[in-house]
Amino acid sequence: MCGIFGYIGDRNCGQMLIKGISLLEYRGYDSAGLTIIDRNKFILCKTTGKVKSLLEKFLSQSENGKIGISHTRWATHGRPSEANCHPHFGAQNKIALVHNGIIENFRELKDNLIKDGIQFRSDTDTEVLAVLIEKEFNNCTLAEAVAKGLQHIKGTYAIAVISISEPNRLIVAKMNSPLLIGVGNNEFFVASDAIPILEHTRKIIYLKDGEIGEVSADKIILRNLNGEKVLVKVEDCLLEPQQVALDGFAHFMLKEIHEQPTALENAIAGRINPITNKVQLEDNILKEETIAKISRIVIVGCGTAWHAGLIGRNIIERIVGIPVQVDYASEFRYRDPLVDSNTLVIAISQSGETADTLGAVAVAKEKGAYTLAIVNAVGSTLTREAHEVIYTRAGPEIGVASTKAFSTQILVIYLLAVHLGQIRKLISESEISRRINNIKKLPFAVRAVIDKCQNIKGIAQKFKNSRNVIFLGRGTGYPVALEGALKLKEISYIHAEGLHAAELKHGPIALIDAEMPVIVLALKGRRLTKVISNIEEVKARGGQIIAIVSEGDTEIIKYTDDIIEINDDIGILNSIIATIPMQLLAYHFAVVRGCNVDQPRNLAKSVTVE
Repeated sequence: MCGIFGYIGDRNCGQMLIKGISLLEYRGYDSAGLTIIDRNKFILCKTTGKVKSLLEKFLSQSENGKIGISHTRWATHGRPSEANCHPHFGAQNKIALVHNGIIENFRELKDNLIKDGIQFRSDTDTEVLAVLIEKEFNNCTLAEAVAKGLQHIKGTYAIAVISISEPNRLIVAKMNSPLLIGVGNNEFFVASDAIPILEHTRKIIYLKDGEIGEVSADKIILRNLNGEKVLVKVEDCLLEPQQVALDGFAHFMLKEIHEQPTALENAIAGRINPITNKVQLEDNILKEETIAKISRIVIVGCGTAWHAGLIGRNIIERIVGIPVQVDYASEFRYRDPLVDSNTLVIAISQSGETADTLGAVAVAKEKGAYTLAIVNAVGSTLTREAHEVIYTRAGPEIGVASTKAFSTQILVIYLLAVHLGQIRKLISESEISRRINNIKKLPFAVRAVIDKCQNIKGIAQKFKNSRNVIFLGRGTGYPVALEGALKLKEISYIHAEGLHAAELKHGPIALIDAEMPVIVLALKGRRLTKVISNIEEVKARGGQIIAIVSEGDTEIIKYTDDIIEINDDIGILNSIIATIPMQLLAYHFAVVRGCNVDQPRNLAKSVTVE
């Protein structure tokens, strides 16, 4: 879950490397480092903390060089320290390496290398790989040494390697961890994703698993692990540089909350036939013969994506009538799941690089299941591993706490459900029309809620010193409560739990006291009377209620002054509407508590390790 940026070309690259990893800090930010080759020697700069500290330290060295690699870290092996910070070197300092991923057998390899007399300088798994590659780098080229070194390891990796013995070569390789190459004019850029490359070029090579790239200033050669040359495919990146700028917002998270109406519009665009007024997914997603075979659906995801899957289960079962199971991807891949050729496995991920989700898809395919990815990142590993893909089109999401990805994931599942219902002729023309109209109204409804939630900052100020918060919901409101609790604890460091309101009395009610804020999703509907009963139970024990209610509802005022009103007239898609105030609550809690909103401690955006 680290950020890699590398360069080879005609420009002095030190500050370019630092700027590159500064745009990747959402992938990790406990330490940062770089090395460049200048006059046939390595120039190294490392620091703990943010990339800003690295820049200050590097400027004092004022070194130049036209090839280099840099890294911003999210610690997996070894605490954040300069010794554990990348780049890492071989035992004889001939090669330097940056790495994203986990080497699962590093302990065994390290023990054997220590017996051979190698002295290690860090606690990382990465240094083991650097030593192995350097050991192979005697009677072969650097690219060949990388290939031989990788044969010893088990696990995941995206690496960039340079050597003072071959100062005009940059070697890259990947396995189940993202890495791509930007193609410039007699220069190349290497990065964990496209964001830091955009200002330099739109021409991108997406490395595939098991590929090794030998990059010089004027050409690139790709080979597989067997040394065979493979085709170099250059693609155009469609991202715009301004999409990754703050644009006047204080934080990326706030910007991304406000971007949700546009993201939803993008997710809808072209997917509703203007003549028939029916869902029409692009590229013939899930053809009729495939849909006819489906007797069961399994949704897999992690964190926010898992919450979207829980809402998706309700959506699909209600519209299509197919039984749906929702699994944590991390459990699915290890419990010998019962899936077969009649099972559709839907994998949900913002980044498309989530290690457990990729593992779950691999298991599903091994068992003969058909796989569909719902993913945001174009060209990510998941898009290549799944049989079919539906993009959420949310645009870049920089803040660690996911917002617009969640909304678009739910919407895409809804579009998919209507598509399945149409093909299987399970929903009437009038129902299709009603659901399509709700889809069309969704971006406007989200925009209205964002504009309406002006009192949330005051609520956050009032309860900012709370140490524990409970979120309650019923039906699809339950996964919304889970998501609200996740957001709050992610960025404000307040302990929060999302509970099914019906389960409150079965134990958790013991937690309620006068210092416990309880955020209740209390929208109009058949469950409202039950939710009001839960509110009364909380009030009877001194708890403080923050209620998210339907616009114009005066009943809840009897129980609390802290009310957030939302417009909720679009059926099950109200789960998206109801999520918006919870995102804003988490955001404002974090701000008033002085937390780092976009880069919360101990987290990273893309979880590319197990």
